[in-house]
Amino acid sequence: MVEIPTLDPSEAPRARRWDALVLGSGLAALVAAARISAAGQRVLVVEEEARATLPPALKEPFFLGGLRDQGLLDATLRALTVPLIDRRRIGNERLAYQVLADPIRVDIGQPLDTADEFVAWGLAKPDDAQQLIRRLVEAAEAERALLYEAPFVRIGRRASGAVTLPPGGLPQSAEGGRARRGLPAEVTGATGPLARVIAAQIRALSNAADDAVAPEARARLLGLGLAGGAGFADDPPWLVDLFRKRVTSLYGDMRIAPGEFELVQVAGQPGIRVSRTGEIWLGRCLVLGAASTALRDTYGDAPLRPAPSVLDRPGPRAYRGVFLFRVPTRVLPEGMGARVILPGTEGPDGTTTPTASVTAFPCQTRPSHVDLVARAVLPAATPADLEARLSSLRSDIADRLRSLMPFCGDDLVSIDYERPEWDSDDGWLESASPDRGWPADIDLRRSTRPTVYCLDRAAAGGLGLEGDLLLGWRGGDAIAAELA
Repeated sequence: MVEIPTLDPSEAPRARRWDALVLGSGLAALVAAARISAAGQRVLVVEEEARATLPPALKEPFFLGGLRDQGLLDATLRALTVPLIDRRRIGNERLAYQVLADPIRVDIGQPLDTADEFVAWGLAKPDDAQQLIRRLVEAAEAERALLYEAPFVRIGRRASGAVTLPPGGLPQSAEGGRARRGLPAEVTGATGPLARVIAAQIRALSNAADDAVAPEARARLLGLGLAGGAGFADDPPWLVDLFRKRVTSLYGDMRIAPGEFELVQVAGQPGIRVSRTGEIWLGRCLVLGAASTALRDTYGDAPLRPAPSVLDRPGPRAYRGVFLFRVPTRVLPEGMGARVILPGTEGPDGTTTPTASVTAFPCQTRPSHVDLVARAVLPAATPADLEARLSSLRSDIADRLRSLMPFCGDDLVSIDYERPEWDSDDGWLESASPDRGWPADIDLRRSTRPTVYCLDRAAAGGLGLEGDLLLGWRGGDAIAAELA
């Protein structure tokens, strides 16, 4: 086990110091940095150079939900005291997203509308559709209430694995009893096209490396879209940049790490040394806001520069590829939503095409065009086979987009960009340990000497966007309390 190397004390005078050093600039990292800053602690967020230069659309999550009905997105924006003028830029939308599985095109949104869609496309009979949606809304609301009340994270204390119920227990069901947790039987018993539609939503909405998402998290994911969606009608700044603004407007600072760096400690304080400039940035604590294994990959296998043990994490990984396409607005089919889920398919040779999500954004450089951001997860990915699999995945998604837009011809253009190696909400997705993650609390501590915390996104991955928001919110508060 290799610990974080200690630098010679003579290097201490040229080191810059903050209270907390956050390595990574994804959603959870930015929310945590803003909460730590709001507590009066000085924070530095270190982002990868490739992340800083990404087109804004590639930084945004596929789906924004929870802006109404006491949703967690709205609660997070308020907790970060995002100005009202910025919050008003995000509008409620009746349609959350569409699930397109030839020949089905199901609109997911308000409960009554979604039930009608299930009936119209032959996925369920009227009474069954209404019962399924009603039970799903109840289950999602039960999880929302518990998410608000649960600590969600812990620092070095043993977790019981149970969740404390809020006053009054679980919300009432439509029949007057207590709502049950997890997925209702109407969902778990689904078969055929309906089961495919449900599975595609879970895969597209979660940040998990595989399909092993807890029933409680599945219920929340599926119910979130039944409150509708949210979106920005204007140009950037969008959600990620709004969080960045909150960090820098408080006691936070952001810097780019150009090229390679290594984790170091000086006089017991952890931080990084930037290879290109030799600068040393230290904090009273180090917060790993990026995937540990992705940070581990940046070290390579050089024996004279071994990776610290705090970056070790067992288990398989997946890789979520994200691709940018551009088309003229005129070729978009009438009725196509701004967010689309394309369920995976199994070919005649037994190969499986992964579920893909597609989000449309207004093009920032060509007003008559639309940027399409497509994502799909490659299971059991390794660095050795990554490039070949991503190339194949890009071609597959391009073909599926052309089938959606039969008049696009050669107008569908794939836009190249530099992919971040470690600082991304996409990219490498780690597998969660069986005993970690919702509904159990997430342990943030990685090391006590020096003090290192980890925003374990894998443990919150089953909850998708809300997992990122809560991990940053509760994690930032817990770290700020420790610093105080």
